[in-house]
Amino acid sequence: MRLFIYTFVAVANLVLLDQAVKHWAIVHFDCGRLPPAEVVDGFWSMVYVENRGAAWGMFQGAVWPLAVFAVAALALLLWRRKDFFAPGWTGALCEVLLYAGLVGNLFDRVFRGCVIDMFDFHFRGWYFPVFNVADIYITFAAFLLIATSFRKDGDGR
Repeated sequence: MRLFIYTFVAVANLVLLDQAVKHWAIVHFDCGRLPPAEVVDGFWSMVYVENRGAAWGMFQGAVWPLAVFAVAALALLLWRRKDFFAPGWTGALCEVLLYAGLVGNLFDRVFRGCVIDMFDFHFRGWYFPVFNVADIYITFAAFLLIATSFRKDGDGR
């Protein structure tokens, strides 16, 4: 029970951080009516983008199917958590980050009708797709899951 409470508190705090940054972008850029803010000239800008699809602009307009998919993914991860996450702190970190990322973007889809993105990285005409804090959680969890899957003993410590 204690592990559940720690996990819940960690996920809730990370979702709050994600939502606070999204709220900042909404207010600071007046829902996209104000221009981007250059953080590092020619490399990093803060912007306001409403993403009505999935990563890299795929499935545009599929807000509700993506929301249903996120709920199904969360249910599967919770149901089979011992199969997906290694024991130890790396497995717990993956679990918390994945839940927080899914819930953060799910919250946007359900209550805003789109996912708010704000981090825009670019270099000499090359642009990386705009992303948000929840996307960072999901990406880091995916890399950590892949990295820990190569451990011979399967232990994530």
